[in-house]
Amino acid sequence: MPRRPSGITLQQLQYFIDVAAEGSITAAADLLYVAQPTMSAAMKDLETRVGRTLLSRSARGVTLTGDGVEFLGYARQVVEQAELLEQRYLGRPPSRRLLGVSTQHYSFAVDAFVRMVKSTNAAEYEFSLRETRTWDIIEDVRTLRSELGILFRNDFNRNVIDKLLRDSGLAFHPLFLAEPHIFVSRRNALAARKRATLDDLVGLPRLTFDQGANNSFYFAEEILSTLSSAQEIRVSDRATIFNLMIGLDGYTISTGIISDDLDPEIVAVPLDVDERIEIGWVGRTAIPLTEQAQRYLAEVRDVVAGFGVALLD
Repeated sequence: MPRRPSGITLQQLQYFIDVAAEGSITAAADLLYVAQPTMSAAMKDLETRVGRTLLSRSARGVTLTGDGVEFLGYARQVVEQAELLEQRYLGRPPSRRLLGVSTQHYSFAVDAFVRMVKSTNAAEYEFSLRETRTWDIIEDVRTLRSELGILFRNDFNRNVIDKLLRDSGLAFHPLFLAEPHIFVSRRNALAARKRATLDDLVGLPRLTFDQGANNSFYFAEEILSTLSSAQEIRVSDRATIFNLMIGLDGYTISTGIISDDLDPEIVAVPLDVDERIEIGWVGRTAIPLTEQAQRYLAEVRDVVAGFGVALLD
């Protein structure tokens, strides 16, 4: 009779979790101080033991297959439970890697992240916060590179976003509804206005976040993405968009929630349009949130409530 492969080890599960998080066998090996051939062999042996291909390999690194995504969810649960046992009965310190968040470019998401990190009781920790493109947020959560994502939807993009989430095994959970605002420099003439109209924006550079290869209107971070603009600049990060607001009198459309501590030179002015922005978090439907993720969302709600925005159940 053929010899059955031996069981899966906790070490293999931890290796697999780190490979998935890093998107690279080499990077995971460096992180764990393991030789790259050893890590590669461990992943091939793991796939042999489970009888499925878990990783899709290419020159750019590795990505999870459909089976790999499902396996990763179980692997994380097993490793987390083993760590809890070791903490309770062997006095081992908590895991350094506590939470990964991927988000569209919102200062409230960063503000909440700062609060969460400051309140952590861990002597050592490893968090990750990725301000990134809409498609990449969904992909990060699908592959469990991040535990949760923060993004918006409205009547225009709802059907497309919801279908993509369903196809990825994810669900959208509303946090709050926001009235659209424009963000402008304090020196912009519109900064003193109680409200701005679309006509007021004619002649000003419109600043939007680049969505890369998935630069569809449906994946834009800004509402009214289909409206034409004579002057438009796409950027990839929040610091750049704020610098262009100051240097070029540009504007972007967002939630109106902005931290004076993080963005002291930018103000929010209500935009007179019949639209609403629904902000929510996305997560895996089959995997419950960790306590750390729940703490982060509690901080998000607290930050938002401080701006007088009504939360959704």
